[in-house]
Amino acid sequence: MSDERADRQGDEETDGQGDERIPVIREVGQGTAKLMPDVDRERAWLLTVDGAPQSYVDLDDPQHLEFEYVRRLAHVLDCVAAPGLALDLLHLGGGALTLPRYAAVTRPGSRQQVVEFDAGLVDLVAAHLPVPRGADITVHVADARAWLEAAPARSADVLVADVFGGARVPAQLTSVEYARQAARVLRPGGLYAANLADGAPFDFLRAQLANFGAVFRELALIAEPSVLRGRRFGNAVLLACDAPLEVAALARRCASDAFPARVEYGDGPVRFARGALPVADADAVASPPPPAGAFSLG
Repeated sequence: MSDERADRQGDEETDGQGDERIPVIREVGQGTAKLMPDVDRERAWLLTVDGAPQSYVDLDDPQHLEFEYVRRLAHVLDCVAAPGLALDLLHLGGGALTLPRYAAVTRPGSRQQVVEFDAGLVDLVAAHLPVPRGADITVHVADARAWLEAAPARSADVLVADVFGGARVPAQLTSVEYARQAARVLRPGGLYAANLADGAPFDFLRAQLANFGAVFRELALIAEPSVLRGRRFGNAVLLACDAPLEVAALARRCASDAFPARVEYGDGPVRFARGALPVADADAVASPPPPAGAFSLG
């Protein structure tokens, strides 16, 4: 979920024949999904659900990433291991598979599992935005928490969580028990990365840091300075690992973006989360709803 793309023209629907640049509209499990062509790029599409941006995909250039938080997640993937090294990746939340497509190109040979709850959305993406041949991307229609609990232990090098329902992270993915399941599925030294959204006073984000700090040895947080200072509601990427995080290269990449982000590491996340306690399943709640217009397309 991000707030970075403007609305595209037209509300017509296509059956995949003739003019492929006509917007596609479908009712899916989570609401009304729209695939809207980018008028500036020949085979690029913006996916929204109920007006909230979900994914942006350029079929000709999977390394072209529009959403700021997706670029930050891509920087994480670039820096987590030697360039080009194949990894076992688990993605909770699928959307239009932007990050799996990126990883398939930048880390060829990677085995990728994607868990997406919305079967209608999966069918829409498969029909209109097929993944490249040879990309080892398997999509599972399932609840993210249930699938994670059934996944083999130590089966993933990286776990990326980008799950939103109605612009909010579901409660079952906000507890310390969920954090323990993520740690169980990761291999030693494996990395957890999650796209979250919050604003001052950051009760949700601080609780997430407390959850993962109770389970993992190292934490980091990536966000724009204006978000971290509480000036606006926005995306933040949480990183957790049981081994030291090498953040120098990551920090340079995030700082060089068109919309620079800061990487908080070491004492930074500890200070940010000070006073917050881990949240058990019984007390877990969804992330806060964004302010009106925060992620809409105008």
